[in-house]
Amino acid sequence: MLNGNRLREVRKQKGLTQTELGELIGVGKSAICCYEKETRNPTLEAIIEMIHVFGVSADYLLGADYLVKTVDKDNFVEFAILTREEVIFIEELKKNKLVYDILMQDPKRGAELVKKEIG
Repeated sequence: MLNGNRLREVRKQKGLTQTELGELIGVGKSAICCYEKETRNPTLEAIIEMIHVFGVSADYLLGADYLVKTVDKDNFVEFAILTREEVIFIEELKKNKLVYDILMQDPKRGAELVKKEIG
């Protein structure tokens, strides 16, 4: 799925309205609005057009900035994609060793504690 926040960000950086972007890539203003709200996915052709208009990578528009590869003891390879925002969040957590260690000890429990505290 396209990262709507990133689309909005690069559109505004280029000084384009939703209508103007829609005209450039061949869709209506309502489609751009839906892409930015992440209620509709653009076609591959529309994504390619956006890449050309904005001069960014597909990975950036899709929010796939960091690819993490893990291999378990049976040599099973698994990939996960982290966005830049997720990496920044993890780096901020690491700055507080106590909180980071608690969350990493039992990530599920840590997530439940955070949810309870802010949710």
